[in-house]
Amino acid sequence: MRRISVIGSSPGAGKTSFGRRLAAQLGLRFIELDALHWGPAWTPLDADTFRGRVEPELGTDGWVIDGNYGKLGELIYERADTVVWLDVPLRVALWRIVRRTLRRIRLGEALWSGNRETVRNAFFSRDSLVLYALRTYRRRRRRWEAKFAPGRYPHLNVLRFRSNADAEQWLATLSTGRGPETGPLLDPSGGQS
Repeated sequence: MRRISVIGSSPGAGKTSFGRRLAAQLGLRFIELDALHWGPAWTPLDADTFRGRVEPELGTDGWVIDGNYGKLGELIYERADTVVWLDVPLRVALWRIVRRTLRRIRLGEALWSGNRETVRNAFFSRDSLVLYALRTYRRRRRRWEAKFAPGRYPHLNVLRFRSNADAEQWLATLSTGRGPETGPLLDPSGGQS
């Protein structure tokens, strides 16, 4: 495992936190796609510019990258050797979104390109992450299941974790030297998916 993509079924799945810890544990560089995607005033990059920022990052020997941006097409999956899919329940993801957003607002935390979340943009706008998660959760899960069906990417080891406990247990195996389990679409809580 030298080139790892961390994806989630929803915002709030824990991609960034998990990805940072995984990168630190493996001694790899961490790449946060949100940091490369968002410009000032929450302006997203167009697909070509975004791809131009991400491509050089993937040219290095080892990395852990987090995020799910369709505008990148197959760029990440063609170069990755492992995908870690955090498929936590929607209620868990929603709780995380609300909790972290309220913390960021309270602390005035600046995000990518100096952007800040507000109560209005976080909860009462059409771009609200809460609404986005509610609208897309099931569709994203189905999309990942189809995308990573056995044989689609024979070079990828796809690990699907349906709970924080499963993901944490797997991460702990890396520090014990037992090594990670592998498989075409491994669901540690229930065998092959």
